[in-house]
Amino acid sequence: MSRVFGPIMQNGYVVRDLDKAMKHWTDTMGVGPFFVTAKIPFAECLYRGAPCDIDLAVAISFSGDLQIELVEQKNNVPSIYRDHLQRFGEGLHHAGVLSDDYAADVARLTSQGFSAVQHGSVTSGMRFAYFDSDRGFPGAMVELIEGSPGMRRFLDRVKTQAREWDGREPVRML
Repeated sequence: MSRVFGPIMQNGYVVRDLDKAMKHWTDTMGVGPFFVTAKIPFAECLYRGAPCDIDLAVAISFSGDLQIELVEQKNNVPSIYRDHLQRFGEGLHHAGVLSDDYAADVARLTSQGFSAVQHGSVTSGMRFAYFDSDRGFPGAMVELIEGSPGMRRFLDRVKTQAREWDGREPVRML
């Protein structure tokens, strides 16, 4: 467990082609099924303090207790995902942490010198913030995810379906 951020429960990968990435994870890695949101319904998204009208598709599954998230940005607006693709190409982008007290965790991390590079909420109300953890050593960002009871129930359902997955129907639309 991270003493700074809490238990890491997600590895998030930025990809250029979501279908190709899911095929790799299901066929080569044996991870699935993937649950796809073709367009994340943002209520608000800010990148470096400015509104970010990002078109984002996301697919999630689990390998054991670790969530695998695949993220494809569909437009070319400034964002942390576009930055990563331009700087590093496809690959590991962030480690995700669920927060039981989102506001307190954001305040604590900010007081420790971390800054939220991109943050916002989705229409269901769930908040998120990506903190730059690059302090002289290039590495993945950390995403703080508001861990509401509804979010936890949803993740538990996805985890159960991944555990019981028989290889059929590898992609499921949400």
